Amino acid sequence: MTLGSKLAWDDTVLPFQLDRADIRGRVTRLDGVLSGILKQHNYPPAVEALVAEMALLTALIGQTIKLRWKLSLQVQSKGAVRMIATDFYAPEAEGEPARIRAYASFDPDKITDGAPMDQIGEGYFAILMDQGEGMQPYQGITPLAGKTLASCAEAYFAQSEQIPTKFALSFGQSTEPGVAQHWRAGGIMIQHMPKASPSVSGGGSGEKGLLLAEDLLSDDEGENWTRVNFHLATVEDMELIGPSLPTTDLLVRLFHEEDPRVFDALPVRFGCTCSEDRVRQSLSIYSARDIEKMTTEEGRVTADCQFCGAHYDLDPASVGFEAKEVSGE
Repeated sequence: MTLGSKLAWDDTVLPFQLDRADIRGRVTRLDGVLSGILKQHNYPPAVEALVAEMALLTALIGQTIKLRWKLSLQVQSKGAVRMIATDFYAPEAEGEPARIRAYASFDPDKITDGAPMDQIGEGYFAILMDQGEGMQPYQGITPLAGKTLASCAEAYFAQSEQIPTKFALSFGQSTEPGVAQHWRAGGIMIQHMPKASPSVSGGGSGEKGLLLAEDLLSDDEGENWTRVNFHLATVEDMELIGPSLPTTDLLVRLFHEEDPRVFDALPVRFGCTCSEDRVRQSLSIYSARDIEKMTTEEGRVTADCQFCGAHYDLDPASVGFEAKEVSGE
């Protein structure tokens, strides 16, 4: 099981399958993607950790779907961190990378020295999928449950999709000798492939009555799931994020008894889709009177992208459905 020693494993998602157990999976490492996301903001450490975990989940989940355009993950909560939003854009052409962007909205006065998940209160975890023009968007929502965002995602897949899912994630500041300190993340996602669509009635055995993976599996499937999860639980943080162990070698180390197969790796990059045209389009529904209310004391209409920090400065006469052509705009 080799893909060649020259393949760069940072900022890639590698699909794999465990034939013996009927389980599919993804393994990823993020480096430049996280730098691109986090350098746009001055987040407190706990918020940085939450955004890093959410970006990691987005890379893993986005690659599992036959996506034509965009997959979004969102956390909405009543805690200090009010929202975390991420987008995964499918490659525009074969061989091109997928793109990820992310940001968090929070109340700095409410952030504590506690664990990252302590900054999130009651709320929900959502996955939204938009396959592009002419397609009906999909949205699935479950309550926030568990001590990590990964556990929230596991609950989502069990409850909304009835697909047994497990994540092993690691992320943090890298302190490699001779390299500037920066964020790195790595993770593995596994999902059981049901032979038929499962149907489970009644409440589950998880927190808040949510379904767990174990609630969805037959005895034989449960044995396979337990065995693979046992091996997954042995993975160490440095195996997930360290620069020296290729992901193919990691899969063999963990799952050599399960006949692992790997497929083509997908590169991912930080990327934002904001533009002046999109800002103008979003303002096109407003009248000149509405635009006047948005105009600054300096006589401009401004907008900032929460994802990449881009700043747009427009003449108010040039936006809205009553806009006029203005020279120089």
